[in-house]
Amino acid sequence: MEQPEDMASLSEFDSLAGSIPATKVEITVSSIVSPLPAVCVMYTQGMENKQWREFGRTEVIDNTLNPDFVRKFIVDYFFEEKQNLRFDLYDVDSKSPDLSKHDFLGQAFCTLGEIVGSPGSRLEKPLTIGAFSLNSRTGKPMPAVSNGGVPGKKCGTIILSAEELSNCRDVATMQFCANKLDKKDFFGKSDPFLVFYRSNEDGTFTICHKTEVMKNTLNPVWQTFSIPVRALCNGDYDRTIKVEVYDWDRDGSHDFIGEFTTSYRELARGQSQFNIYEVVNPKKKMKKKKYVNSGTVTLLSFAVESECTFLDYIKGGTQINFTVAIDFTASNGNPSQSTSLHYMSPYQLNAYALALTAVGEIIQHYDSDKMFPALGFGAKLPPDGRVSHEFPLNGNQENPSCCGIDGILEAYHRSLRTVQLYGPTNFAPVVTHVARNAAAVQDGSQYSVLLIITDGVISDMAQTKEAIVNAAKLPMSIIIVGVGQAEFDAMVELDGDDVRISSRGKLAERDIVQFVPFRDYVDRTGNHVLSMARLARDVLAEIPDQLVSYMKAQGIRPRPPPAAPTHSPTQSPARTPPASPLHTHI
Repeated sequence: MEQPEDMASLSEFDSLAGSIPATKVEITVSSIVSPLPAVCVMYTQGMENKQWREFGRTEVIDNTLNPDFVRKFIVDYFFEEKQNLRFDLYDVDSKSPDLSKHDFLGQAFCTLGEIVGSPGSRLEKPLTIGAFSLNSRTGKPMPAVSNGGVPGKKCGTIILSAEELSNCRDVATMQFCANKLDKKDFFGKSDPFLVFYRSNEDGTFTICHKTEVMKNTLNPVWQTFSIPVRALCNGDYDRTIKVEVYDWDRDGSHDFIGEFTTSYRELARGQSQFNIYEVVNPKKKMKKKKYVNSGTVTLLSFAVESECTFLDYIKGGTQINFTVAIDFTASNGNPSQSTSLHYMSPYQLNAYALALTAVGEIIQHYDSDKMFPALGFGAKLPPDGRVSHEFPLNGNQENPSCCGIDGILEAYHRSLRTVQLYGPTNFAPVVTHVARNAAAVQDGSQYSVLLIITDGVISDMAQTKEAIVNAAKLPMSIIIVGVGQAEFDAMVELDGDDVRISSRGKLAERDIVQFVPFRDYVDRTGNHVLSMARLARDVLAEIPDQLVSYMKAQGIRPRPPPAAPTHSPTQSPARTPPASPLHTHI
């Protein structure tokens, strides 16, 4: 067996970014309403046009006070996105699928993150008659009358539970070898590697894995690799998996040797005669009558095991502690002038508030008490004008926590009126502040996320790098959003995607920093809701993997989820439901 030599860089060939689909969760609906034949309709909301689309309906349960619907809703879950959901409940009067022919009982609004972030991933919401629309400036729900009802009138409770599908936890580990591949190099043999693609429902293919390059061999044995099953087949065991075999070239013009197809179900058979594949080059096959193949690829081993996921930890009670740190240096400009990055316009939020709201509105659902520490740095404080790089926006040195995202915004605006913008731009104090809190609880019950919003070139780079390296071994992640037109080269270095950050010769144990420049998300059409959704998606996308990587490194397993209450506190001891409710569909 020939072992790999130098593993060549394949970044020029393709990118794996975004190739792994979201995990899937199953939403179960039950409710507490009057004993009527009921059906629940779930709607999702488009990111761009904000239109509600019907996602699916439960079965109809006849005449039961507290219906537990059997039919589930299976949806893709993205931690980094605000996935708005609406649930409408109807009293079914006939078999007509037209909802206008049935009596509207009430509705509830939430996000998918709100459900999975609730204790035990179980959320209770009041059913109200009035519908809601989104405010065009803030994106927040506003009451509006629909179905002839009275806005805000409560008419029962809906209980929503989320459960991650079990096959989303599976990770497949496999190894391949090849035999008698085509010789492609003039002075040598070939430098083969494999590229795996999963098929999409529209017939296209998405890359999901590349092996390393094996130098100068026609009989390579590639290293064992692991891949989430959802990345390989998105949970469909019979979906086609295409594998292409290439000869690596230094200039990036890799030579195509051939291809074959398989499926997860076939691979799961393990090493057998069913998992020896002929590598075929379609062009050669068409041109040469005596062409047989361009070699064979054999599956040497296959195993699958379940891994703990982000949602396992969240459901087990892990809380995400969100802290924000805002840059109050003078380079932001005078807050009273419209050119300032801190300018408080009566018509729209400034860049700081937009970034804070975009990230905070998603992450807030993973913190049960909704109390968020908010810090400032780079300002002179009253009454003596001392410069601080770690001051509470609410003015409370003992407790810098603010109530909700609105509380942070209120404290931020109040600070702009009381402090003097100054400098320099020092990150190390706020990083150390959050690291100190993270170090106090390392049992897996809490994970800290620090959002730093800044406009300038960092002044204490050496100290910040040391603080980040020390924080990398703690349950903590850092998000940096750069606002304004400054050069942010130092932030890219802190990000550590290409080169892991180090300090005094010590390498960070994990990559815990994600940086984005705000200007890359400015929508010239003024659609802040859509552009900020993109910003939140990009800065939050790495948080789940960073949390899981910390837990695995520390050997921390998810705690069992808390037991669901046997009855809702809002439930009244009304009539006993029938022993066997009738299930029908509309």
